[in-house]
Amino acid sequence: MPPESTQQAVTYPSLFLLVVLGSLVPVVPTGALVSGAAVVALHQSVPGRALAAVFVVGAAAAFLGDVTLYWLGRRGVDSKSGSRWLERLREHAPPQRLTQAQDQLRRHEVPVLIVSRLIPAGRIPVMLACLLARMRTREFVRGNLPACLAWTVAYQLVGLFSGSLFPEPWEGVVAAVVLTVIISVAPTVWRRLRGS
Repeated sequence: MPPESTQQAVTYPSLFLLVVLGSLVPVVPTGALVSGAAVVALHQSVPGRALAAVFVVGAAAAFLGDVTLYWLGRRGVDSKSGSRWLERLREHAPPQRLTQAQDQLRRHEVPVLIVSRLIPAGRIPVMLACLLARMRTREFVRGNLPACLAWTVAYQLVGLFSGSLFPEPWEGVVAAVVLTVIISVAPTVWRRLRGS
């Protein structure tokens, strides 16, 4: 195992870049990254400081990625080719979820943003609804900050739970990734079971 200082020098910048990338391109499992980093932090010599660093890095990266994606969306919507861009985004969002998100957004702007960050695959339809509703970037930022903080806490708790079950960090990381995948897939499986 490399020394702690080397692990931290690699872990925190990697976590930041991967969470930003995952916020921009929703293919990277950002929740699993935060959970895994929390497991590793739990096994450091000063776990409190390491967990605080994971929290700050994860929340900052998620916030930066979301705000950047929303800013790009606003620029796209306001451009001449914005309608084509919106149509492509609309293709990735299930129509029922988009309609629900727009209805909820009209009634409860900021709380909807917070909840959407916590629900697997809920962030993009709500962000699209915000773009379609022409929500100002300042309002989006105001709702997105607590959403990113809550999201980071939730996935850090998954990492703490997984890391506390096993004596070896790698075992905790595997458990955290498996648990995160289960959390991410469960709503889709539940909806399909209810639909059939």
